[in-house]
Amino acid sequence: MKTILNSTILIFTIILFSNCTQTTKTEFKSIKDPNLSYEEYTPSGDEIIISRSEYTNKLKGFWLAQCIANWTGLVTEMDKIGNIGEIKTGPFYTRDDWGKEDQPAYWGGTKDFSRTIDFVFEGEDGKWGADDDTDIEYIYQHLLHTNKTSKLTGEQIRDGWLKHIKNEEENFLWVSNQRALDLMIEGTVPPETSNPEKNPDFDMIDAQLTTEIFGFFSPARPDFAVKMAELPIQTTARFNAEWISKFYVSMYSMAANADPNQTTKENLINFAEKSRDLLPNDSYSAKMYDFVKKQYYEKIPWETIRDNVYQRYQVEQKDGYDLTSRNMRCNACAAAGINFAASIISLFAGEGDLKETIKIGSLSGWDSDNPTATWGGLIGFMIGADGVEKAFDRTFSEEYNIHRTRQNFPNAIDNFTNMANIGVFITDRVIQNELGGGVDLKKDLWYIPVN
Repeated sequence: MKTILNSTILIFTIILFSNCTQTTKTEFKSIKDPNLSYEEYTPSGDEIIISRSEYTNKLKGFWLAQCIANWTGLVTEMDKIGNIGEIKTGPFYTRDDWGKEDQPAYWGGTKDFSRTIDFVFEGEDGKWGADDDTDIEYIYQHLLHTNKTSKLTGEQIRDGWLKHIKNEEENFLWVSNQRALDLMIEGTVPPETSNPEKNPDFDMIDAQLTTEIFGFFSPARPDFAVKMAELPIQTTARFNAEWISKFYVSMYSMAANADPNQTTKENLINFAEKSRDLLPNDSYSAKMYDFVKKQYYEKIPWETIRDNVYQRYQVEQKDGYDLTSRNMRCNACAAAGINFAASIISLFAGEGDLKETIKIGSLSGWDSDNPTATWGGLIGFMIGADGVEKAFDRTFSEEYNIHRTRQNFPNAIDNFTNMANIGVFITDRVIQNELGGGVDLKKDLWYIPVN
């Protein structure tokens, strides 16, 4: 009887599996995108070879770690932005503040989901809430897949934003994202939505937190990843804000081909050094990167580097970073530049450790949920979903509530496995149709030509 029951369960499981996209690592190779005609491919021997099923675990790690880092960084978001003009937020946080009471943000508010500066988790039965660090990426992934394309048009982006983002009640958009949406409602199509003559917030942080995922869709080929992301980036960003966003996309793409003989830290530094070429040498973003890097290698504590960044860029306005003189709200606390500098501090000082990187990013100041989400997502991808759970010594829920912040999706509650599978389908299309590579469903492999 037990044998018969087990056989029945097995048959039921196979039937269930054939009708859904949630898979295990060994089963994934039999899943294919019904919207893509897979072509025969003969490897030349010069390609980068990547396991498709391992990639889905990496993408699950990205979504999970990004959510952990996003919500942890939200605890300290805008608590510490400096002491300029009427704004007085007191001394910046240090490592000793971890685990202590969270202080109010510059506008006086506190976070009701955590009274202490600590990691924020959803348990095994919880649902991760969407936030602006994850939900626009979710939109772009959905648009790529449903439009059966590797490169979105301006019209597709506009139509997707108008369908999935609320425009009257609370919509969890700020600065350049909100300006872009307002312009779309008026009929403007990207990239005109970031035209500085129409969008004065073109140099804010927005594109940094909405476009990194494009790097994962073009694994080991940052050249195409940056092209693929260009219009989504220019939906909200120009100049330094655009270059910084491309820097992140490039790093995300390179992560697919990490050197197994190097540590996570060594790989991350290598990705950053190569992506630094996307920052024009005379730009403040390039000079910020070099300024932080130099001090890190001089073994200066990260808190001191952060204080030096504040002094150099917000007080002294060096290297062409003149936002303080523009008298913007909260001294441009959501600007691309100052948050990029803080991000690079946590990248170097975190040294590839997921938990340490999130801690430093959360304590560094300014729009602290953004750098934490960026690096949390990237390191989570590199170590995979199982690596994320091992890092925190616990298991987590896979459920993701996209309708917390967005609307009109088929699944109000999605899950990381399904989201990762959709990401793999998009990557199938990119590899085959854009990179001239191949997808071997039987061997569970991608073949990616070296550019």
